[in-house]
Amino acid sequence: MQELALHILDIAQNSIAAEATLIEITVAECPRSDTLDIVIRDNGRGMDEEKVKKVLDPFYTTRTTRRVGLGIPLFREAALSTGGDFRIESEVGVGTTVFARFGYSHIDRQPLGDIAGVIHTLITCNPGLDFVYTHRVEDEQFVADTRDMKSILNGVPLSDMQVSLWLKEFLQEGISNLHGGA
Repeated sequence: MQELALHILDIAQNSIAAEATLIEITVAECPRSDTLDIVIRDNGRGMDEEKVKKVLDPFYTTRTTRRVGLGIPLFREAALSTGGDFRIESEVGVGTTVFARFGYSHIDRQPLGDIAGVIHTLITCNPGLDFVYTHRVEDEQFVADTRDMKSILNGVPLSDMQVSLWLKEFLQEGISNLHGGA
């Protein structure tokens, strides 16, 4: 994968497959401490210790359409190659948290990519799920919570064309403002 946003999409798809109803995605950019943290937390089925070890193996997958599961191992390697860190914490019946820390200025760190597009796709293609997207740059923060959006929309689906267009703009503008409106 060429960008971190696609790793996030892949991990979120794992959460969806694990029957999560709430997926929280946090991106924290901290140039001062030279770190970029990505956390994906869900309330899905969770995994026992043995399965957590297996998902780090690229030759393990629960999918029947292919024989390898490269998503998590590639995400882990992307973090570690920048001097970062990677952890998975999971509890059966509670959910899973995937944490990746990257060296922010490291030459091998992949770009974040189209994170607004990925979050927009996750939200509009999974109307029955809730997502909380939090993006921080140092002390500034942008949060998009579908539970709040659904409450305000009073039954109008997030996949509605007008709502979808607004959502895409909302995400792009919120993230852009964190970077000085660039």
